Amino acid sequence: MFITFEGIEGCGKTTQIKRLENGLRRKNIPLMRTLEPGGTTIGHTIRRILLDSNHKNLSPLAELILYEADRAQHVEEVIKPALDKGQWVLCDRFCDATVAYQGFARGMDMVLIRTLNDAVTRGIRPDLTFLLDCPVEIGLERARTRNRDHAQKGQDRFEQERLAFHRVVRRGYLELASKEDKRFVIIDAALTEDRVEEEIFRVLTPYLVNNHYDI
Repeated sequence: MFITFEGIEGCGKTTQIKRLENGLRRKNIPLMRTLEPGGTTIGHTIRRILLDSNHKNLSPLAELILYEADRAQHVEEVIKPALDKGQWVLCDRFCDATVAYQGFARGMDMVLIRTLNDAVTRGIRPDLTFLLDCPVEIGLERARTRNRDHAQKGQDRFEQERLAFHRVVRRGYLELASKEDKRFVIIDAALTEDRVEEEIFRVLTPYLVNNHYDI
C-alpha cells in the first residue's frame, strides 16, 4: 500500500503522517515513512538546496530537475525496495507536488513534467492520496510559526513566495483531485489535528479490513 500526503505549506501533512504511522504501527502493519524532497542521504542535500531562501535566483527548470533527481533516487533507494518487501509506504509529497508547484504555479510544461515523473517513478503510483486542504492564509501562518519554533530560518524559500503563488498551488491540487477522485481524498485541514486524524483513519478502515488488520 503506497499512501501519499499532499497540500500547501502548513496544511499539517507532516503532523498527520506521523500520527498515521503511529496508529498503523500499533496494528503491527509493516511500514516505511518517508518524504520528498530529502528521503535519502543524497536527497537531503538536494532538499537543502531547494528550500534555501538564499537561492532566490534558482530557475524553474533547475528547480524541477532537482525535484526529479531527488525522486529518482528516492524511488530507487527507498520506495521500491519497501513496496517489494510488502511494506506500506507513507510519503510526505510525491509526483502531485511537482505538478502543483512546478506545473501550475511555476508554469513549467506539463508534458515535460509528466515525462520526467513517468521516467523516475518506474511505474509506481500512489494507491491513495490524502490532500489536506485549507485556505492559504491559514497554512502559511502555521508554516511560518513552525519555522520560527523549530529554528528553520533560511529553509523557507517557498513560504516566502507571494500569496498568489500559494493560491495557484492550492487550485492546482484541487484540480488534480477532481480529475482523479478515486485516488484522492480531500480532508479539511482547517479542522483540529484530532479531527483530521479521525477522518484519515475512517477512510483507511476498508483497506485495513481488506488486508485483515485489526481496526
